[in-house]
This record gives sequence, C-alpha cells and structure tokens, in this order.
Amino acid sequence: MANAIPVSPLALPLPELPKLAGVRLATGEAGIRYKGRTDVLLAEFAEGTTVAGVFTKNLCPGAPVTHCREILKGGLARGLVVNAGNANVFNGAAGLRAVEATASAAAQTLGTTPEQIFLASTGVIGEPLPAHKITAVLDQLKADLAEDRFADAARAIMTTDTFPKAATRSARLGGVEVRITGIAKGSGMIAPDMATMLSFIFTDAAIPAPALQAMLSKCVDHSFNCITIDSDTSTSDTVLLFATGQAHNKPSEDPAALADFRRALGEVLHDLALMVVRDGEGAQKLVQITVEGAVSNASARRIGLAIANSPLVKTAIAGEDANWGRIVMAVGKAGEPADRDKLAIAVGGTWMAQAGGVAPGYNEAPVVAHMKGREIDIAVDIGLGAGRATVWTCDLTHGYIDINGSYRS
Repeated sequence: MANAIPVSPLALPLPELPKLAGVRLATGEAGIRYKGRTDVLLAEFAEGTTVAGVFTKNLCPGAPVTHCREILKGGLARGLVVNAGNANVFNGAAGLRAVEATASAAAQTLGTTPEQIFLASTGVIGEPLPAHKITAVLDQLKADLAEDRFADAARAIMTTDTFPKAATRSARLGGVEVRITGIAKGSGMIAPDMATMLSFIFTDAAIPAPALQAMLSKCVDHSFNCITIDSDTSTSDTVLLFATGQAHNKPSEDPAALADFRRALGEVLHDLALMVVRDGEGAQKLVQITVEGAVSNASARRIGLAIANSPLVKTAIAGEDANWGRIVMAVGKAGEPADRDKLAIAVGGTWMAQAGGVAPGYNEAPVVAHMKGREIDIAVDIGLGAGRATVWTCDLTHGYIDINGSYRS
C-alpha cells in the first residue's frame, strides 16, 4: 500500500549524507508486511557508544518502547534493529517474546548483549510480530553493513510515508569538528508527546550519556513536540540519539562547551520534524502557527496546538477559505487564558481580526492569495503576556481519510 500513495507535493529531496565514523548500516527485505521493498534496518555502533532516548507518553506503548526504556538506563548501545509494517503493540506476552528473540539474535550477530540492542517497530497495531522473519535476515544484514547507507536506512523504516526523511549538520566540540545525522519516519498518528513516529540520530561526538539525554530531551521539546498531523499520539513514538565517540573530542558535560553541538542537534531535529509535517497523510499545505502574547510559553504552545489540531481550521486551510472565525474558536476552546477583546489574528502577514472584531481596513484579497500557496502562515496575538510558541501542522484533506480508511487492506 505504501508504494501506491502519491509523493507529497511538499516533499523535500534527501540531502547529501556523509559517512559517520562508528556507525554502519544495512537494510533488507524481511517481508513482514510489504512486498518488494526493504522493511528492516540493522545499525552497528562502535564499542563505547553512548545513547539517549525519548519515548511516547501514550499509556499503551509497544513492547519495543518498553524494552528501550529499560535498557536505556545502561547508557550504552552496540546495535539498533528497526522494522516497518508491524508495530508490535498490544500483543501481550507474544510481543515481549518477539522483542526478546530479536534482541538476543541481534546481540549474537553483533557480538554483544541484548541490553545494548535497541529496537523499534512501526506499522499495524494488534497483529503478532513475526520475529523469525527479522532474525532470519540478520546474518545477511551483518554482511552488508556499510557506512554509506543513511539514505537506504531512511527508506527502510517508512510506512505510509511518501518520501524518506534525513538531515545532517556539523558542529565544533572542544575544537574538533563533529557530525550529526538523523533519519525519521512519520506521516499519520502524529502528535508526539514526549507517531507512528520514529527518529534515529547519530553523531561521531564523544558525549557522556547524561549530557546527551539532557540535550535530546530539550531539543525534542522544541521540535517533535511542536508538530501535529491529526492529534493522535502513537503507541510507538521513539527518538534515539547515539554518540559513537569516534571524532575523539574530549568528552564534556559543560553546557558552554556543548553549545554548538546543541545548536546543530536542534537544527537536525527541527528539519526532521518539519519533514514529518510535510509528509502528513493527504497533506497539501504546510502550516506554521505562531502564538504570541500568551500568559506563558506553555500556554502559547497549548493554544497553538488547539488551532493546529482543529479539524475545522485544517479543512478551511484545505479549502483555501480565509475563515478566521475558526481560529478564534480554536483559541477559545484551548482552555488557556484568552480575552476576546484583546485577540488579534493574521494570515500571511495580513491582520484580519483585532480587538474583538474585524481589523480596520481589512482587505481579504492578499489573504486569499496566500491561502492558495503551499505554505501557510498564521499568527495569533493573545494580548495578555509575553508567552510565545510556534507549532506546525498540515491541512486535512480527503486523502487522509482515503489512506487511513484502507490502512490494513
């Protein structure tokens, strides 16, 4: 089914993805759900690789999430196995057995322990994961491991995605140049709360696990936690960051020393998050919503997400209807402090509503023209404080219903 979905008109091409010391990748066809395409990824990391992770807050998580949360405490990783087509969620003891079998087989293949093998699965919920299909291809994957397979890796983890997603940056750390490269998948069931969203970030920097975790958590909060496709938080959301140490910089936990790395990591996650929105199921338009004047930054984000998750707002955007009344509605339902008579709304830089009414001299023509574009900009001023946040979403089209109405067929 994934191959039958037209490529999103908002798709971006893959950037050049240089090799990254300490990471080798391979992909293969396990035939878990899809035929004629890769659906499993194996990554091998250098000895001593540190790891950080952020996972779904959904209270019905998949077995791979439970496994990763438990072994993350060790702070070290030697391998990663990801499969597409089956999420291994709501499978009870069978799901845990599939995780144990995969982790044990991958550990044997890579010469390590299951406690250093991270797992992620994405796809259909409630169907037993045929772990034997994954373990059957591990030896071949090991033989195929190479440093130049990031593009292949991004393709292998796709489900209803229409294009592979990857980003890369370099940074200076202790006078040494280091690289950060990330891949992601996600298209529907996206409202991260840390969808079927997965993201894996790799760096050759040497960074202790506690510092790595602190940076990842903060950067996720300003990237993946600021996007939504359909308001549904997946059972499988997983973001993992692996630091191989092969750049041979001096390890540090000093925030000042890590500033440039933190900047580059934030940019990689921001790029990946927006690619997920660009590939929203059925999406035709990328929507940026900036909320200012709220009582706090947290309040601004909640208001922004209320707008971004509103079916009425999203369908108005799909229909290119300059209906600012729907935005007013979404602000009012957010449950956050707001005053109708202080509220102001702009689309495409044109103020439409101010002080509880239509903006003086408002001309709808430039707004209509803006709504016909691929990228829509909405600005909201609450008028109550200094809180500010930006969130991203997409429009809601018939394509979303078509994809999800036939997801298992």
